Amino acid sequence: MKSIKAASYLVYFQEHGYTALNSLITKNHYSSIFVLVDENTHAYCYGKFIPHLIANCPIELVEIEPGEINKNLDTCSGVWSALTELNADRKSLLITLGGGVVTDLGGFVASTFKRGIDFVNIPTTLLSMVDASVGGKTGVDLGVLKNQIGLFANPEIVIVDAKYLETVTPREIRSGTAEIIKYGLTYDVNLYHKIKNTENLDITELIHRSIEIKNEVVLEDPKEQNLRKILNFGHTIGHAVESFYLESDEKENLTHGEAIAIGMVAECFVSSELLGFPKNTLEEIKQLILSVYGKTEILTEDFNAILEYLKHDKKNVGGQVNFVLLKDLEQTQLDCKVTTELIIESLEYYNS
Repeated sequence: MKSIKAASYLVYFQEHGYTALNSLITKNHYSSIFVLVDENTHAYCYGKFIPHLIANCPIELVEIEPGEINKNLDTCSGVWSALTELNADRKSLLITLGGGVVTDLGGFVASTFKRGIDFVNIPTTLLSMVDASVGGKTGVDLGVLKNQIGLFANPEIVIVDAKYLETVTPREIRSGTAEIIKYGLTYDVNLYHKIKNTENLDITELIHRSIEIKNEVVLEDPKEQNLRKILNFGHTIGHAVESFYLESDEKENLTHGEAIAIGMVAECFVSSELLGFPKNTLEEIKQLILSVYGKTEILTEDFNAILEYLKHDKKNVGGQVNFVLLKDLEQTQLDCKVTTELIIESLEYYNS
């Protein structure tokens, strides 16, 4: 599969990625290599990865606890301390081997340790393959507020190896599918139609096209001043829902994709009310989302708490929540202002 040229790095696929990684190691004469994993990728992915790695320098494993709840500065501090104790220096390389938490956090750790060391992303979940590992965003959560602390920093290379998907659950596959649906709704309707026709889906083709789309958007707008905002579709309400469920002691956490799927239904409803997004397409999208993710009942008494999280969305300016909405498939409108009443209606529509 053809590699994809990003701003300052290449995204490689399958075996080509490991060849590129070993060439990078040879060329840059790294003093040491650190592989960042969580408990799951240590158990299921590290053994698949390590035979591919050829290096004449020390290789150390650094493990963190899994899950979004551990994507925070305390975990970063633990990793920074581990790197220090293991004598990492500015010529060290950090390889992130994991899902979105590992790649987001690992890129942030590498970019700030000794003012920046090289890092390589090897995503192991569908979500991290099509979203978190590419585009140059790194960061962690502040409490349950998503991605509040971070910076833009590019890896040296990204290796996308679909074999790692054999190690994840169907629920994680569904989580990553939400981002692919988002790309289809906002940028490439053909991708959306492929997702609708669930028979004979080629997952590697979907991954490759999704990365192409994100890369095209990021190359045009790397710092999210304009076009890149379309990648936030579904995420304004979705992140608020995700944060609410993450903090609640009574409710089971949602995956990122499950929350974004809810957000996409709600924001398509808002689009229909404000911009005339076709009602039949809205209903079609809702039925697709429900068929893939099932129904999460959002209680009316929880609406106000979810609205509170909206106030902390990164896209807000001057206290005003800014939405990316759809006039039609592939037709986005940025920086839309939405009333509280309409947001509540959108959650009621999802529930209905």
